[in-house]
Amino acid sequence: MAQAAPRPPFRADHVGSLLRPPELKEARNRAKRGEISPEALRNIEDKCIRDVVALQEAVGLQSITDGEFRRDWWHIDFLHGFDGVDLAKSDAYGDAKFQGTDVQPPFMQVTRKIRRVKPSMLDHFKFLKSVTRRTPKFCMPSPAMLHARGDREALRKTYPDLKEFWADLTQAYREEIRDLYQAGCRYLQIDDTTIAMMGDPKVQETFRKLGDEPKKDTEMYAEAVNAAIRDAPDDMTVCIHTCRGNFMSTWLASGSYDFVAETAFTRLEVDGFFLEYDTDRAGGFEPLRYVPNGKKVVLGLISSKFPALEKKDDLKRRIEAAAKFVPLANLCLSPQCGFSSTHHGNKITVDDQRRKLALALEVAREVWGTS
Repeated sequence: MAQAAPRPPFRADHVGSLLRPPELKEARNRAKRGEISPEALRNIEDKCIRDVVALQEAVGLQSITDGEFRRDWWHIDFLHGFDGVDLAKSDAYGDAKFQGTDVQPPFMQVTRKIRRVKPSMLDHFKFLKSVTRRTPKFCMPSPAMLHARGDREALRKTYPDLKEFWADLTQAYREEIRDLYQAGCRYLQIDDTTIAMMGDPKVQETFRKLGDEPKKDTEMYAEAVNAAIRDAPDDMTVCIHTCRGNFMSTWLASGSYDFVAETAFTRLEVDGFFLEYDTDRAGGFEPLRYVPNGKKVVLGLISSKFPALEKKDDLKRRIEAAAKFVPLANLCLSPQCGFSSTHHGNKITVDDQRRKLALALEVAREVWGTS
């Protein structure tokens, strides 16, 4: 009998975003200036996505993304696709800012009731699926991002009852996920920075200044993710990726998973966790003891921020250390985050990116015998 194809996450996987080529960056800038039409931009995006799909397939990856080539910001573009979410200039981060850069994301404001009046990024997935025969993965931000990174004053004005906000937002998510499934999506990744960042005392203080209790927020955010994915069919693999910020090779927070591990790992109803573990900013593997039996953990041991290539033996030793808390059979390997969470990209080259992805595959084959 033919052996069933392995379900994701794969032994060697990746978070999703990839470096934008100069051709695409130039086209997006020209489109913003009105120098080329939306149709002309889309044609260039299509061409660049075909190229980056070919790159992933040539490296040997089983999960294929569009590199998020149609997005400026990994989270904002998706959420802004819902009616009721507008953008403004403000300070969403307080004292917890990206290190070493003055550039900060636009500020999301909930100015009216949230509705999905049209698909947010369904067409992105449809095109991706049409240009690969491997497993296309779609990445969307956690619904928690709108609460954690949005304008609280506008939110309170529009939604005096926070339960109504979550009900409307997660309904919009369920509608998008339903249509993604109908379009053939079987691998969904929820991207989140709130969980990992809550381990940073500075981030905790930022949330307390907003009148929040970080532990309770973690519970609320986990429930929001669960509500968003609750109708996902059994044959759709849903994973969550969580990190401490990734922008132009900078970061937003430090701290281990200890503060949130019991809540996040035991309550999130996902099939697997993509976890940032490339530096000591993430702490040790001990919090993995809370991961339920049978759930996958994709160890983000390879840095997407810096060009230096990790040593195989070091990666193998760290996988072995993590296996003390999660069975080796339930572990996988990936970079800790995307290579270009925003259109700016991290401070590495396309060749660095290719070598990092290839390294994940090589180590996976040597550790598990398959990628």
